[in-house]
Amino acid sequence: MLESTWDTTADRSGVAGFGAVFEAGAEAMLVLDPDANRIVDANGAASRLLGHARDVLIGMAASTLHPGQLPALIVFTQGVQAKGRWWTHTLTPRHGAGRVLSVETVGTVLPDRLVLFTLFDLDERRQRQVDREADRHMRAGLSEWQRMERIFRDIERENQLILRAAGEGIYGVNAEGVTTFVNPAAERMLGWAAADLVGRDMHAAVHHTHPDGCHYPHRDCPIYAAFRDGAVHQVDDEVFWRRDGTSFPVEYTSTPIRDRGALVGAVIVFRDVSQRREADERLRHALAEVVSLRERLELENAYLKEEIRAGSHHQGIIGQSPAIEAIRRQIDLVAGTDATVLVTGESGTGKELIARAIHEASRRRGRPLIRVNCAAVPRELFESEFFGHARGSFTGALRDRVGRFELADGGTLFLDEVGEIPLDLQGKLLRVLQERSFERVGEERTRAVDVRLVAATNRDLKEEVRQGRFRGDLYFRLNVFPISATPLRERPEDIPLIAQHMLTGAAHRLGVPEPRLTEGDVRRLIRYGWPGNVRELENVIERGVILAQRGRLRLDLSEGEAEESTLGETAARPDHAVASSGHPPRSEAERRARDRSEIVEALALCDGKVFGPGGAAELLGIRPTTLASRIKSHGIKKA
Repeated sequence: MLESTWDTTADRSGVAGFGAVFEAGAEAMLVLDPDANRIVDANGAASRLLGHARDVLIGMAASTLHPGQLPALIVFTQGVQAKGRWWTHTLTPRHGAGRVLSVETVGTVLPDRLVLFTLFDLDERRQRQVDREADRHMRAGLSEWQRMERIFRDIERENQLILRAAGEGIYGVNAEGVTTFVNPAAERMLGWAAADLVGRDMHAAVHHTHPDGCHYPHRDCPIYAAFRDGAVHQVDDEVFWRRDGTSFPVEYTSTPIRDRGALVGAVIVFRDVSQRREADERLRHALAEVVSLRERLELENAYLKEEIRAGSHHQGIIGQSPAIEAIRRQIDLVAGTDATVLVTGESGTGKELIARAIHEASRRRGRPLIRVNCAAVPRELFESEFFGHARGSFTGALRDRVGRFELADGGTLFLDEVGEIPLDLQGKLLRVLQERSFERVGEERTRAVDVRLVAATNRDLKEEVRQGRFRGDLYFRLNVFPISATPLRERPEDIPLIAQHMLTGAAHRLGVPEPRLTEGDVRRLIRYGWPGNVRELENVIERGVILAQRGRLRLDLSEGEAEESTLGETAARPDHAVASSGHPPRSEAERRARDRSEIVEALALCDGKVFGPGGAAELLGIRPTTLASRIKSHGIKKA
């Protein structure tokens, strides 16, 4: 039989009519259904002994009648079912008035897996024995009286043996709160000898102070309340104080003592629950760790789903140009190490794609690649985003949060737009990279972390260091293995391959037939300057698929059409697009001026709106976070 045998949710139809012997029996009898932990029936004698009306007993959980004795109840019931009949003195049911009864319980197996408990009141049995002996004395004279005295002494000695053998602390107080007796277990737990406590105010000796150190007045003590209001008081959240001044957590019950109906004192039974509290605390920490791990897995799962949706357009680095081949060789060289990589290049050149390729070729590919767009994180949330926070560490921190470093443990952390990290927070990032440990915001616990870092930026970090906007020590920490993402305009031979790959992907995503990419389309794509690089090309292709008619791609490249006449006829052949044209490339200053002009015009058209439908980012065909970064880079002030 398992503990679930006494599950109070179990149920069985009631059984009635156990016969006249049961109904009129002089001894208390209960019929139990162990599988449902339920009292099926009780006779009148049981009602009188237990202090509960019969209709209250019927349907009551047997474990409620024996508080704190569920294991003993289960073991005894198993013994009865195994042997057919068994008895015990260990079960001590609780009277309706609160006192603990001393009984002998005899269990007998009944049909339908029911069990009959017959309860013999040991106190009544002793009293009958005393009365019988007294009666015999009255008939037999002095010799019997002397034997009666011996019986009384034996009973008293038995009571003392019980008190001494008890594992729980037991002491008594009179109606003035003065200690009348203390058992050995209480002596051991309190560090006091019984002789030092008997005759003293017990509250002042061991119960004078609350757990937080503040004074505990006599009038508030539940122990003393027992002999004032006559009720049983059970407490499980206080402490007793030892003789050496230390305290320990206790659970105790204070039961009033009556003499001829008058309240004359109380008996207190207590136990040290330190080990249980420590076990509960360990369990609480373990459960919190399980919850934290579960939340981390849930976050990883949600994050990876989001990343899969965001990154599913590109499953590889497309192109055959010398620049792309050089990048592939660099990835092969660095992927097998844990070296930090700094990917530089203009927005939209595929820096994140390079980071993913490094991760997928590394030994960490079984763990997640976690991306943080540093340009999109509000300044006040940087620490929480990177390192997580503890519940209550700041306004709005309603629960513990796992940071990106912790999510990336064992995997790769990709810091996109790393140049956007505020200067005063760069030192904290550097410390984590050096020490490979961190603390959540609002938490003192240091957590070790094993993370491979890949950073990306469209800024010139060397110049940022010279201008004092980026820490030099962090720059050198990041720039262990630099990889430069080449702009699309400098590798025009890759445009046809990339465009065809994007065309197939866009048609599949949109659920439309794939339009044709003609030679004329390719010539137009090559002539265009692509200030937004691969990302802009992707947007142009997807827009062209949406606008396609009768299988013909419609490309909107109005901004670059003016250059067609200067490029000459040689641009019609993609293989010679740049080498044969002789057309000088735009200077960086010209490109930035044009980029700034486009952004200003888009913001004006959209009334300053950057994000969402109808925003400037949608109009320009770039990501909102990229546009926000460019606005900041160009120093554009939104209206």
